Amino acid sequence: MSITGEEIKEISQTEKVIVPKRILKTSDAVALIVGIVIGAGIFRTPSLVAANVDSGGMMLSMWVIGGIISLIGALCYAELTTTFPNTGGDYHFLKRAFGKKTAFLFAWARMSVIQTGSIALLSFIFADYATQIYSLGEFSSVLYAGIIVSFLTLVNILGIHTGAGAQKLLTTLEVLGILIIIIVGLFFVPNASDVSFSFVPVLESGNSFGLAMVFVLLTFGGWNEAAYISAEMRSGNKKMAMALISSVLIITAVYFLVNFAFLKGLGLSGMAESQAVAGDLMGAAFGSLGVTLISLIVAVCAMTSANATIFTGARSNYSLGRDFSAFRFLGKWRTEKAGPVNAFIVQGAISLILVSFGLFSRSGFETMIDYTAPVFWFFLLMVGVALFVLRKKEPNKERPFKVPLYPVLPLIFCITSAYLLYSSIMYTGWGAFVGIGVLFVGILILVFKPSLTKHSE
Repeated sequence: MSITGEEIKEISQTEKVIVPKRILKTSDAVALIVGIVIGAGIFRTPSLVAANVDSGGMMLSMWVIGGIISLIGALCYAELTTTFPNTGGDYHFLKRAFGKKTAFLFAWARMSVIQTGSIALLSFIFADYATQIYSLGEFSSVLYAGIIVSFLTLVNILGIHTGAGAQKLLTTLEVLGILIIIIVGLFFVPNASDVSFSFVPVLESGNSFGLAMVFVLLTFGGWNEAAYISAEMRSGNKKMAMALISSVLIITAVYFLVNFAFLKGLGLSGMAESQAVAGDLMGAAFGSLGVTLISLIVAVCAMTSANATIFTGARSNYSLGRDFSAFRFLGKWRTEKAGPVNAFIVQGAISLILVSFGLFSRSGFETMIDYTAPVFWFFLLMVGVALFVLRKKEPNKERPFKVPLYPVLPLIFCITSAYLLYSSIMYTGWGAFVGIGVLFVGILILVFKPSLTKHSE
């Protein structure tokens, strides 16, 4: 759901392969990784985590566990990206380890489930907080989500992109919103009546630990893209591990403090029942003015993240069109200004279909998590396995960075990914099976129409 520096540079009107320059210091890398990972999700997922645990202590501990899992995954990606640097990222790793068919299946999933589901998910975050400012009625969230997807798709087709100065301003607003939440929750709101920081062991929890971890790690999402910047480190790849460790520690600390503030101000039950937890906390402190302020900040942040996802998603779909004949229509770059127009249109149409799922569910945001999570964790598991395969297939390949404690940490990464794949199927709603069904369509294409997936000349 985030944008990386290398992805932005991936496509140009001249279609040249751009080799990234080593210009980033360790501090630059830390700032970029933190900026990639911390997004609008932290303003929405805490309530879903709270609804799936039995105590405040358990909820807070899950954010620490999420940080540890994210760190292990980031170290695995650091080896892959420094050994096989390529703007294709996961697509390139899977193709190198398992061949073109697996790579096609990933590209299909990214176009139809992962990226478009992320766009819809972010649009629902925008919609939930926009509804706090002004409701459009019973289907307010669905209407707002559809409007923002359509608007941002049109903006990108017209070639109007947010400038660097605006991006910095929006990032500043996001950080400001997080700081406001922490300060208000800790100092301006009295303790909620049901605040409890006791720790309930996982085996005694009556709710779903696995589903809660799906929500937590969604919020940590981005480290798998953050590792791409290793090729741009001025000090080489040696400092990449330090940057990753520092970044994940900072992110974990921020997420812990934000959730501590939510818990103190709203209590576990208040968090679980909230559709816009940051807005409810600010409302408890400052009334309607506080709700409007934080809702506006969060809506802008979600819109920014959605725009970045639309931008990068269309370009990965453009690459799919360039590589596979059946999707050649996606691989057309209309003008220098407009870019991959067909890819934008198809991506927007799929995203709007996914937004419409909100008409049939209690929460469009939660349904989008259901829809994307199984497919996302399946391919993340495959990337973890690819690390083992590539070590065996290409043992003599120079590896500037190697995962510490190999094979223990990569094995832990694969096991946790497999568990989260299981959890995202067993504990989520009908949206998960729709996402799996769409992935299965890609498998049918491979089985019955293999000629469609031949590479274009």
